[in-house]
Amino acid sequence: MLKTLLKKQLLELNRSFFYDAKKNTARSKASSILLIVLYALLMVGVIGGMFTFMAIGLCQPLVEMGMGWLYYALIILIAVFLGVFGSVFNTYSSLYKAKDNDLLLSLPVPVGDILVVRLTGVYLMGLMFSAVVMVPAVVVYLTVAPGAGAVIGGVVLTLLVSVFVLELSCVLGWVVAKISTRIRHKSIITVLLSLGFLALYYYVYFNAYQLLGSIMTNADQLGRSIRGWGYPLYLMGRGAMGEVVPLLVVLAVVGLLLAVIYRVLSRSFLKMATAADKTVKAKYQEKVVRVRSVRRALLGRETGRYLASPTYMLNCSLGTLFLLIMAVLALLKGRDVFLMLGAVFAGGEDFVAVLTALMLCMIASMNDITAPSVSLEGKSLWIAQSLPVKPWHVLRAKLELHLLLTEIPLLLCAVCVAAVSGVKPLEAVLLVVTPVVFTLFSAALGLFLNLKRPNLTWTNEAAPVKQSLSVLMAMLGGWALAIALGAGYYFLMDRVSGAVFLLAAVALMLAAALVLLHWLRTSGARIYAQL
Repeated sequence: MLKTLLKKQLLELNRSFFYDAKKNTARSKASSILLIVLYALLMVGVIGGMFTFMAIGLCQPLVEMGMGWLYYALIILIAVFLGVFGSVFNTYSSLYKAKDNDLLLSLPVPVGDILVVRLTGVYLMGLMFSAVVMVPAVVVYLTVAPGAGAVIGGVVLTLLVSVFVLELSCVLGWVVAKISTRIRHKSIITVLLSLGFLALYYYVYFNAYQLLGSIMTNADQLGRSIRGWGYPLYLMGRGAMGEVVPLLVVLAVVGLLLAVIYRVLSRSFLKMATAADKTVKAKYQEKVVRVRSVRRALLGRETGRYLASPTYMLNCSLGTLFLLIMAVLALLKGRDVFLMLGAVFAGGEDFVAVLTALMLCMIASMNDITAPSVSLEGKSLWIAQSLPVKPWHVLRAKLELHLLLTEIPLLLCAVCVAAVSGVKPLEAVLLVVTPVVFTLFSAALGLFLNLKRPNLTWTNEAAPVKQSLSVLMAMLGGWALAIALGAGYYFLMDRVSGAVFLLAAVALMLAAALVLLHWLRTSGARIYAQL
């Protein structure tokens, strides 16, 4: 039975390679092989290559300084962070919230077997993410300081790090499971955590060279600090170099932690896996019910779906976040940036104004809320179709949600940028008007594309949000339009002023938006009613 369950778990982990959630069908062999090859290239070639270059930059100098253990300590920190980040939420979903938990628990299968199978899936996920850091690091170290001890130490530490990642993932997954049964608005929390990790990633990415330089400059001081507060890392580093005693100590500690964590999980797994989310008992309170208009009710319906889906929020409205960040940066650093641009494009102030307006358009086009909005109705599409409202009213609510979440931060950002840009009054006004009209066009375009190519048979909402042709075309179409306008003005700026060009662009986009809105009101509404 355990062998069968392990086989099932492995199939679940690799399900996306063999099953197309978008079409709700099995993939062809050629498609599966292609996906596996592409994924291997991403993990090994791109991510593994990135950490290989980092290891090359750290290994040689630290080994020459007699601090090879510090090299491994830093690599282990990165591997643990990446492994935990890649598997902690998978731990919660696959360990406690797996869809077949109730089915398996109802069968004559020992709970311990189910727990072992779930932990195996979590371990393999953590191993994949930690190994993509550890394996290149070990190979690089062996090219600098080869030896049998270094080979054994590197291999054993790679496996021990993956086990330690499993332990941390289980602890954090247990915490997430505990918290999730007591909080409301989980989707908002998920979005905030994801944005926090995203911000941390970009901070490390853009400061990587400075961090590496600081490590090399202060290697002695950093080494003394790690020997103090991070003594386990010191032991791991010595063990990875091939020293037997530190390696045995690390092996014993990691093994002991695994035994303790497994015992705790085995006692709490059944309770956590069958726990229902905490609900607040409703108490009747007499109050006046406010009657809402059809327009507000439909907009509230769209807003509720949006707020209930972290995938929808994170993938289709990052432009809102970037617009707010840019508004703050414009007030803090905008004048200096425009002074620099004025010096670079001396005599081409109009080009700076056009470039700024089109840059705002490109940021706004990162919001593609309407592009998957029809597909997200899925099998519940009949509910909206059965309401005593016109199909156009439902489509209008989707447009209004896009405009509400994009136009408000866009107006704030555009006004801040225009205030510090130093351009002429008319061009300052067009800096605000151009991206606003562009957003109206992109919202209508996204809805048009989704009505033409809807996907209502998905089994996972990530399919219409991440793998939809309408989403891809809406975003790329917005960028292509902004780039085409910028290239057009580059060739015309000797004959046309920036204000005239932006006025023409606004007129063109407004006309296109009106055409699309008319189509949505007539043909689009009929298509929606017949889906």
